[in-house]
Amino acid sequence: MPWNEIFLLGRRKSRLLAAAETSGAGEQHALQDTRAAIEELSQAVRNNPESVEIYLALGNLYRSQGEIERAIHIRNSLIARPGLDPVLKARSQFELGRDFRRGGMLDRSRQAFEDASQILGRSEEIEHELARLAADSGEFERAAEHYGRMGRALAQAHFLARQAGEHFRLGEAALGEKFIKQALAIFPASPEAWLASVVQATLSGNTTQLSESLRNACTNIPPPQRFLLLEGLLEALSAARVDNGGGSGARALATAQISALVGASVQTLATFPPDTLLCYYCAKLFLFEADLENAKHWLEKALVLNADFWLARLELVSLVLTDQELTHFLRDQMAYFISHARKSKRFVCQACGFRWDKTFFVCPRCRSWHSILFRQEFS
Repeated sequence: MPWNEIFLLGRRKSRLLAAAETSGAGEQHALQDTRAAIEELSQAVRNNPESVEIYLALGNLYRSQGEIERAIHIRNSLIARPGLDPVLKARSQFELGRDFRRGGMLDRSRQAFEDASQILGRSEEIEHELARLAADSGEFERAAEHYGRMGRALAQAHFLARQAGEHFRLGEAALGEKFIKQALAIFPASPEAWLASVVQATLSGNTTQLSESLRNACTNIPPPQRFLLLEGLLEALSAARVDNGGGSGARALATAQISALVGASVQTLATFPPDTLLCYYCAKLFLFEADLENAKHWLEKALVLNADFWLARLELVSLVLTDQELTHFLRDQMAYFISHARKSKRFVCQACGFRWDKTFFVCPRCRSWHSILFRQEFS
């Protein structure tokens, strides 16, 4: 089949997918259209068995449908073909590596990519696939090395910070600090690296180190991303608290230590020019300590800065309700609505609009880095 016909097949598939999504039957029609494309390419292979490109396209379609064994079979048949052009063979090995990774066969996937690199060299595409393999295998230092060779400082610092977190988890504080320093030397604004430092200071109960890490972090991290740090701080405090069952072993801290950490955190955050999210998280820290008056004060400051900040308003209403004389029925209804409103997804990817109730450094949908924002206005 000539390439122009394959191109037309792709155009036809795109039009069908768009029409299906508009009609409200996107998933079913997309599946049917993909199967139709597989059938057409299979017929093209039967008519022209020497066309390697069609084989490669067919294998990719099988992989997209989760038919990994069929995709692998196609790649292996191409690789074993006598007289195959070395570049086409390397392309087949590269796609085979993707097939193996999709099938969870990580060691075989890495070998296929290494085989492809013998001919194609360490291209950015191969480095990226090897980086993803290392990350999936928990080899964060190796993943950082691959991203470093690609010149992607942000991703390199991310995985160095994750390696630091592993050392902290194992009680290897010196090694953890070493990797954090490496990450910050590469990318000083890395929220992942500063977060690892803040969490370590919190779990070790070191108020001086926590204040220093928080101050340096908020100085270097862009204000719209500081909430990543403060969400992690609240989670670490919760993990260290003894009276809620979250603390255990080295992570269990006394109530007085928790209070000192909260006080040091608020005192440090208060030295920065106020913004909506800093005020909100100061309120959350006071709520963590059940200091309702100070929590109200910081929530009111957040609403002065942004009257449409729905979460601050929600928390303030929740606090005020405790002082109101309400019927039992009305109190139950308000509690119901507040509890469900709190479940609204607070975080959104500014690249694709994906919403989630957990923080993320890489968007689960579009895979963009550091595209997360705190959704301040309710919609």
